Amino acid sequence: MTSPSSFTSIDAYVARCISLSEADFAYFHSQLTVKQYKKKSRLLSAGEICNFEAFINKGCCRVYYLNEKGNEVDLYFGIEEWWVSDMASFSQQKPSNLFIETLEDTELILISYEAKERLFNRIPAFERMFRLMIQRTHETLMKRLISSFSEPAEDRYLTFLAKYPAIVQRVPQHLIAAYLGITPEFLSKIRSKLKTQNR
Repeated sequence: MTSPSSFTSIDAYVARCISLSEADFAYFHSQLTVKQYKKKSRLLSAGEICNFEAFINKGCCRVYYLNEKGNEVDLYFGIEEWWVSDMASFSQQKPSNLFIETLEDTELILISYEAKERLFNRIPAFERMFRLMIQRTHETLMKRLISSFSEPAEDRYLTFLAKYPAIVQRVPQHLIAAYLGITPEFLSKIRSKLKTQNR
């Protein structure tokens, strides 16, 4: 049986977006599934239909794809109070091009495609909440795309460091390097240079 405390963080997230009654929250909880995953668990593979949107209650995940050379390209990392999914695959119910895996032991609160449709029909206000979530995700990805084309590697790392200090401490350096589009060796040089400048 799921503990009510499992929903504390997601309820706070929802309350920042929309106003709900206790009965609405109770129905919302009934449409959710809480699951624990070990580190390096694969949540989604390319070719599968993504049938979940997941709120990270505890832990860390990454979303990535394979480029034409077969190399992993990280799109984003997610920690507590972030959502992970392939929204295109989820909303269109078509096979995904993405992979999602855990980088730590992780607890997720998941909603399925069918449960989300029931939720929208019962409580239309949730359409606003999920629309805001999609907008924020889109803005983040667009800023990241613009940065990758317009900023030198060192500036991209400093921006990442300033915006996601918690992630820097929890994600392996070779994955951060891949996210920034540089080699792990080059990232080490940037970090050494910054460390020297800050002495």
